[in-house]
Amino acid sequence: MWAFHTPQPTQPPSLFNPRRTPPKLPSSSLTLNPSISNSTPNHNQLIQSLCKQGDLKQAFKLLSQEPNPSQRTYEVLILSCADQNSLSLAQSLHSHISENGFDQDPFLVTKLISMYAVLDSLDDARKVFDKTRKRTIFVWNALFRALTLAGFGEEVLGLYRKMNRIGLPSDRFTYTYVLKACVASECMVSLLNKGKEIHAHILRHGLEGYVHIMTTLVDMYARFGCVAHASFVFEKMPVRNVVSWSAMMACYAKNGKPFEALELFREMMIETQDSAPNAVTMVSVLQACAALSALEQGKLVHAYILRRGLDSVLPVISALITMYARCGELELGQRIFDRMEKRDVVSWNSLISSYGLHGYGKKAMQIFEEMIHQGVSPSPITFVSVLGACSHAGLVEEGKKLFDSMCKEHGILPSVEHYACMVDLLGRANRLEEAAKIIDEMRIEPGAKVWGSLLGSCRIHCNVELAERASHRLFQLEPHSAGNYVLLADIYAEAEMWDDVKRVRKLLETRSLQKVAGRSWIEVRRKMYSFVSVDEPNPQIELIQSLLIKLAAEMKEKGYSPQTKVVLYDLDESEKERILLGHSEKLAVAFGLINTKKGETIRITKNLRLCEDCHSFTKFISKFTNKEILVRDVNRFHHFQNGVCSCGDYW
Repeated sequence: MWAFHTPQPTQPPSLFNPRRTPPKLPSSSLTLNPSISNSTPNHNQLIQSLCKQGDLKQAFKLLSQEPNPSQRTYEVLILSCADQNSLSLAQSLHSHISENGFDQDPFLVTKLISMYAVLDSLDDARKVFDKTRKRTIFVWNALFRALTLAGFGEEVLGLYRKMNRIGLPSDRFTYTYVLKACVASECMVSLLNKGKEIHAHILRHGLEGYVHIMTTLVDMYARFGCVAHASFVFEKMPVRNVVSWSAMMACYAKNGKPFEALELFREMMIETQDSAPNAVTMVSVLQACAALSALEQGKLVHAYILRRGLDSVLPVISALITMYARCGELELGQRIFDRMEKRDVVSWNSLISSYGLHGYGKKAMQIFEEMIHQGVSPSPITFVSVLGACSHAGLVEEGKKLFDSMCKEHGILPSVEHYACMVDLLGRANRLEEAAKIIDEMRIEPGAKVWGSLLGSCRIHCNVELAERASHRLFQLEPHSAGNYVLLADIYAEAEMWDDVKRVRKLLETRSLQKVAGRSWIEVRRKMYSFVSVDEPNPQIELIQSLLIKLAAEMKEKGYSPQTKVVLYDLDESEKERILLGHSEKLAVAFGLINTKKGETIRITKNLRLCEDCHSFTKFISKFTNKEILVRDVNRFHHFQNGVCSCGDYW
């Protein structure tokens, strides 16, 4: 301890003379108090300094010599253990904290839970929480956050109910964590209902003014596909920031409403002069452009990204690669990838899936092998991308080898998505029995994606027996999905089992299910146009219809034969042909022929699988009119040129 002997100032200090500097102390004014000169030095500041320098081991050595560690010292040590990813040191520190009686300090308890969460040791985090006698809201929030980030959403909601029973009030952070918990694991209906209950709590407590809570609500509804609910919350928000706008845009982009996403982006640019879009915003906008194959819109967005200096952000670059590929400009996507100074696994995944989408399975596999060669570890999504590429290209044996390598070489256990890819790969190749065997031998519950892949393959090859088996499970798993009923009806119709077609249609009616309407989009002069049916209002609809009738008649003379089997109604051939000419992709093709210049590529996006007749029709059109036509359906790209499709009639 130091004793200070300060001489009296010659002039008293004044509050009205703030700039006056205090007199300097002469060196002789500091004398050591001899009575405590042999006391142990305080190491707290030095321990904290060593932690900041990254010398954690030396800090621990000093800790063993410090009899009175401060709360701040423990906090800095906890943060350092997390930063250096050292679970063993973290557990040693935890023991030291307990031995010194700080294990019931709510502040340090909160830090310990967060530390164990970072170190992926949730069991330790739970033990800290369980042993804490006085749990403040901050302690509860720390565990909620840890469990939510790890995907234990239902456990969080159970603890939240317990917290409510003991009467501890939630704060604004509690609500964000429990809302995120609703979508942390599988998005089940019961968890959606829980999310709605929490929404009601928020309104009852008057917390709708907190922008981060309302933004989390938008995101929660978006994850469940409740676009109308998310939009309602967004519209009612008294204050919005760039995160709120981005969340709503992502909701539209990921739930099949790309038009609305682009429209909201325009609205944001007008309304928020002082809040520029960030990288997350631009990813959602690029996803919307990709969904619509809106190449010109995408190029404008790319220019904005360059002006804003966001072209060095990895997620943005990956989204750009995907956007150009999904707009049919695979070379532009490759060029962006080649110019990247730094690449992560997401960038590689984007390129692999891009080539797969265009049917270049062997090229996708080459890129995968190059990624491995460069030391980038594949992620589960990597295998979804490369297996999908094999499926579209018919590379069955290569796909099987890749699937086997997941666990053996890369330590990745196949998920439902990977099994769905394998069933699709085998099913498309008409190895349906082998696909069914894979389902039977699955170590996990197949789920709707796997059975859906089998049913889709049965539709291609008209396998009634397996289709009935797959649809039986799908009707249980997805009772409200009309698409499964429609696929089964298609299979019955191709097999000319008309009584069964009527039975399935009757099921659709009695369950009040509606078939998803086929919709096609086309971009002309930076404007997007949408087509559903001939009944949809369009100023050029009469011109479109007359052109289609004229082209169909002329092409019949050149060998075109309408595939009327895709019409599932017991009608005469002429009526079936009339219905076929009303398909949305044909309307979009005709609109493109009318409104594009000579040599300009027609780009169309379809929300469903391209039917056999539209595929045949577009091949003839590309040769008959000498036009390059790109059509992206729900599965892949079709590049029509001079009467040939890039898919080789394998889709």
